[in-house]
Amino acid sequence: MAELVFFSGTMDCGKSTLALQMHHNHAARGRDGVLFTRHDRAGAATISSRLGLVVDAAEVEDATDFWSEVIERRTQGQPVDYLIADEAQFYTAAQVEQLARVVDELEVDVYTFGISTDFRARLFPGSARLVELADRVEVLQVKALCWCGARATHNARTVDGVMVVEGAQVVVGDVAAGSGEVAYEVLCRRHHMRRMTAATARAASPSVATLSSAQGTLGVGA
Repeated sequence: MAELVFFSGTMDCGKSTLALQMHHNHAARGRDGVLFTRHDRAGAATISSRLGLVVDAAEVEDATDFWSEVIERRTQGQPVDYLIADEAQFYTAAQVEQLARVVDELEVDVYTFGISTDFRARLFPGSARLVELADRVEVLQVKALCWCGARATHNARTVDGVMVVEGAQVVVGDVAAGSGEVAYEVLCRRHHMRRMTAATARAASPSVATLSSAQGTLGVGA
């Protein structure tokens, strides 16, 4: 029986790497699949891993209808046994419902991968609907680490190095000139609530040699 699975975690926990590994494993067994993504840090129509893996994928737009996508491909003779849906937090709730329908009525396995919460520690609409509808929700076991060494559970946004908790939910890449450099960092809950990033902690205790920044420029809103 086909299923809808949501693989969730913070940045740096290997979601896209797992997505590509699952695609490889299924394809190696003769199954036919389609890869989807949205707002990948490497650019449109691409699934990229921090380990350096890059694979072409179909870019999800607001108008994308997954039911129609699968029906069209099957009409053209493509079997479509499974879908890999990366960056699923950016999908609309309606698109998640389409994925559930694809599973239930077309018997297509759907494996979704995404961040659960944004930089404000609020659920993305796509992630929230996946939690509500998925047959299984699996938290990735690779632990992303906060600068303090504890398990990172939250995604922080910084603007010019200062953590912010207000702004648009999705900010991809650099924002408009003059509005500051946007970056992202994973933190434990304690330091997210204190708004204490690696840079803030280093400034407060410059002698602490163990501080290491998890800061990056992942083009997402979480």
